[in-house]
Amino acid sequence: MREATVLEFGGPEHAIFLSTLPLEFDDRVRLEAVEQGRPAEATVVAVQYHEGRKAVAVRFLQGHSNWVTQP
Repeated sequence: MREATVLEFGGPEHAIFLSTLPLEFDDRVRLEAVEQGRPAEATVVAVQYHEGRKAVAVRFLQGHSNWVTQP
């Protein structure tokens, strides 16, 4: 399954984004930056449902990731 979304938060070890996919705790996901095209593997560490929306927090499997860059 694939989904385009925007990161709400991205750090060297974690990322948070909204999702409509059926993701649950401990699922594995692959995040890809549109312009960089370099995928990062991650594991779901938290899912929060609120008013019909779902926020997903993931931890990068390779530890610190320089995948998220600042403008």
